[in-house]
Amino acid sequence: MDALKPLPILFPAIDLKDGACVRLKLGLMDEATVYNADPAAQARDFRDAGFSHLHVVDLNGAFEGKAVNGGAVEAIVAAVGADMNIQLGGGIRTLADIERWLEKGLARVILGTVAVRDPDLVKQAARSFPGRIAVGIDAKGGKVAVEGWAETSALTAVDLARRFEDAGVAAIIYTDIDRDGVLAGINWGSTIDLAEAMSIPVIASGGLASLADVVRLTMPDAHKLEGAISGRALYDGRIDAREALKVLQGAG
Repeated sequence: MDALKPLPILFPAIDLKDGACVRLKLGLMDEATVYNADPAAQARDFRDAGFSHLHVVDLNGAFEGKAVNGGAVEAIVAAVGADMNIQLGGGIRTLADIERWLEKGLARVILGTVAVRDPDLVKQAARSFPGRIAVGIDAKGGKVAVEGWAETSALTAVDLARRFEDAGVAAIIYTDIDRDGVLAGINWGSTIDLAEAMSIPVIASGGLASLADVVRLTMPDAHKLEGAISGRALYDGRIDAREALKVLQGAG
């Protein structure tokens, strides 16, 4: 691996539903497993395990189009914001939303539904907040899903990503909904194909199941990936955090 390339990042995930830290299965809100009623405590656990980054999603917000778990997000930022780079998605639809969250100490905000509905807003945000805007592309059956995955558009992931190729977007977070929360392994084929089609770094999401997926992240053909997001596998103990981080630290 190119020694100048940053090491791959493993982003532990905190998905917020009704104030609690949960994991969904296939993106279904009624298929939620509660892992921790105290998201800030969970964030501290991830920090103490050695993680430098954190992926947070307001699930209720994604469905309702506005912040719903804002209090929990603010508690997470207060708990670990000085020690971790936190990215947040879910229900962020306006420039005012973006600015408010970035001012509260987030490293990045993730724009999903609005990237489909109003790509010009994403481009404006990327210009206004360089390096701090990520686009979330969630695909089901190869097509981009929006509104908390409740609706499917006619766009493919590559179609949508290319809209932002020269916009200054910091990263594309690509989720294969058909694999999310079921520990089926990341869809490496479509994820790497997307990364190869773009100059924007891609973060893999959905299905990370074992240490083998972490190792796969360090392979030469995955060199365009910024990292991967892990949820259920970390919570269920299928991946040991320290072992996973050791694998990534050895990738330089």
